[in-house]
Amino acid sequence: MHIRGIRGATTAAANTTEAILEATRELLTAIVEENRVEADEIAAVLFTCTEDLTAAFPAEAGRALGWSDVPLITAREIDVPGALPRCIRVLIFWNTPLSQEEVAHIYLRGAESLRPDLARATRRGHGPAPAAQE
Repeated sequence: MHIRGIRGATTAAANTTEAILEATRELLTAIVEENRVEADEIAAVLFTCTEDLTAAFPAEAGRALGWSDVPLITAREIDVPGALPRCIRVLIFWNTPLSQEEVAHIYLRGAESLRPDLARATRRGHGPAPAAQE
Protein backbone atom coordinates (compact mmCIF):
# COMPACT_ATOMS: atom_id res chain seq x y z
CA MET A 1 0.00 0.00 0.00
CA HIS A 2 1.29 3.45 -0.95
CA ILE A 3 0.17 6.96 -0.22
CA ARG A 4 -0.88 8.80 -3.39
CA GLY A 5 -2.03 12.33 -4.03
CA ILE A 6 -5.33 13.11 -5.69
CA ARG A 7 -5.44 16.66 -7.06
CA GLY A 8 -8.54 18.64 -7.79
CA ALA A 9 -9.87 22.16 -8.12
CA THR A 10 -13.09 24.03 -8.67
CA THR A 11 -14.48 27.53 -8.38
CA ALA A 12 -17.20 28.95 -6.17
CA ALA A 13 -19.91 31.04 -7.77
CA ALA A 14 -19.61 33.67 -5.02
CA ASN A 15 -17.92 34.40 -1.72
CA THR A 16 -20.74 32.91 0.35
CA THR A 17 -20.78 29.97 2.72
CA GLU A 18 -23.31 28.18 0.53
CA ALA A 19 -21.35 28.68 -2.71
CA ILE A 20 -18.01 27.63 -1.19
CA LEU A 21 -19.38 24.51 0.49
CA GLU A 22 -21.49 23.51 -2.53
CA ALA A 23 -18.52 23.74 -4.91
CA THR A 24 -16.26 21.87 -2.49
CA ARG A 25 -18.83 19.10 -1.87
CA GLU A 26 -19.28 18.66 -5.62
CA LEU A 27 -15.51 18.38 -6.11
CA LEU A 28 -14.97 15.95 -3.23
CA THR A 29 -17.89 13.78 -4.34
CA ALA A 30 -16.54 13.60 -7.90
CA ILE A 31 -13.04 12.66 -6.64
CA VAL A 32 -14.39 9.98 -4.30
CA GLU A 33 -16.68 8.48 -6.95
CA GLU A 34 -14.13 8.51 -9.77
CA ASN A 35 -11.38 6.95 -7.65
CA ARG A 36 -13.61 4.77 -5.43
CA VAL A 37 -12.08 6.29 -2.29
CA GLU A 38 -13.24 5.06 1.14
CA ALA A 39 -13.00 7.49 4.07
CA ASP A 40 -10.77 5.14 6.07
CA GLU A 41 -8.22 5.17 3.22
CA ILE A 42 -7.71 8.95 3.43
CA ALA A 43 -4.60 9.94 5.39
CA ALA A 44 -5.26 13.71 5.27
CA VAL A 45 -6.69 16.45 3.05
CA LEU A 46 -5.22 19.88 2.30
CA PHE A 47 -7.57 22.52 0.93
CA THR A 48 -6.49 25.90 -0.38
CA CYS A 49 -8.53 28.82 -1.59
CA THR A 50 -7.80 32.13 -3.21
CA GLU A 51 -7.84 35.27 -1.09
CA ASP A 52 -11.24 36.30 -2.47
CA LEU A 53 -12.92 33.39 -0.64
CA THR A 54 -13.36 34.21 3.04
CA ALA A 55 -16.93 33.20 3.91
CA ALA A 56 -16.21 29.55 4.85
CA PHE A 57 -13.47 26.98 5.24
CA PRO A 58 -13.66 24.45 2.37
CA ALA A 59 -12.66 21.76 4.89
CA GLU A 60 -16.16 22.07 6.36
CA ALA A 61 -17.43 20.25 3.27
CA GLY A 62 -15.24 17.26 4.13
CA ARG A 63 -16.70 17.16 7.63
CA ALA A 64 -20.20 17.27 6.11
CA LEU A 65 -19.30 14.15 4.09
CA GLY A 66 -18.59 12.32 7.32
CA TRP A 67 -14.82 12.64 7.33
CA SER A 68 -14.74 13.24 11.08
CA ASP A 69 -11.61 11.12 11.67
CA VAL A 70 -9.67 12.51 8.69
CA PRO A 71 -7.23 15.37 9.34
CA LEU A 72 -8.43 18.33 7.25
CA ILE A 73 -6.86 21.78 6.93
CA THR A 74 -7.51 24.85 4.81
CA ALA A 75 -4.81 27.31 3.75
CA ARG A 76 -4.75 30.41 1.57
CA GLU A 77 -3.24 30.39 -1.92
CA ILE A 78 -0.58 32.97 -2.66
CA ASP A 79 -1.99 35.99 -4.50
CA VAL A 80 -0.62 35.55 -8.02
CA PRO A 81 -1.67 38.23 -10.53
CA GLY A 82 -4.07 36.81 -13.10
CA ALA A 83 -4.84 33.66 -11.07
CA LEU A 84 -8.21 31.98 -11.41
CA PRO A 85 -10.61 33.81 -9.05
CA ARG A 86 -12.73 32.14 -6.34
CA CYS A 87 -10.67 28.96 -6.72
CA ILE A 88 -10.69 26.04 -4.28
CA ARG A 89 -7.98 23.41 -4.62
CA VAL A 90 -7.64 20.10 -2.85
CA LEU A 91 -4.89 17.55 -2.34
CA ILE A 92 -6.09 14.27 -0.86
CA PHE A 93 -3.43 11.99 0.60
CA TRP A 94 -4.84 8.54 -0.16
CA ASN A 95 -3.64 5.10 0.97
CA THR A 96 -4.08 2.85 -2.07
CA PRO A 97 -2.39 0.00 -3.93
CA LEU A 98 -2.86 1.93 -7.20
CA SER A 99 0.02 3.60 -9.00
CA GLN A 100 0.03 7.41 -9.23
CA GLU A 101 -0.71 7.10 -12.97
CA GLU A 102 -3.98 5.29 -12.16
CA VAL A 103 -5.29 8.11 -9.98
CA ALA A 104 -7.96 10.36 -11.53
CA HIS A 105 -7.55 14.07 -10.81
CA ILE A 106 -10.72 16.15 -11.03
CA TYR A 107 -11.03 19.77 -12.20
CA LEU A 108 -14.47 21.41 -12.38
CA ARG A 109 -16.19 24.76 -13.08
CA GLY A 110 -13.44 26.35 -15.15
CA ALA A 111 -10.57 25.01 -13.06
CA GLU A 112 -9.64 22.67 -15.92
CA SER A 113 -7.49 25.54 -17.19
CA LEU A 114 -5.18 25.12 -14.18
CA ARG A 115 -3.95 21.70 -15.23
CA PRO A 116 -5.22 20.69 -18.68
CA ASP A 117 -2.78 17.78 -18.61
CA LEU A 118 -4.45 16.36 -15.50
CA ALA A 119 -7.99 17.40 -16.41
CA ARG A 120 -7.73 15.20 -19.49
CA ALA A 121 -5.79 12.51 -17.62
CA THR A 122 -6.57 8.85 -17.81
CA ARG A 123 -9.70 7.78 -16.00
CA ARG A 124 -8.76 4.78 -13.94
CA GLY A 125 -9.22 1.62 -15.97
CA HIS A 126 -10.85 3.43 -18.91
CA GLY A 127 -7.83 4.34 -21.03
CA PRO A 128 -6.86 7.84 -22.07
CA ALA A 129 -9.55 10.47 -22.29
CA PRO A 130 -10.11 11.83 -25.80
CA ALA A 131 -8.26 14.98 -26.74
CA ALA A 132 -10.23 18.20 -26.77
CA GLN A 133 -11.80 19.08 -30.12
CA GLU A 134 -10.60 22.28 -31.77
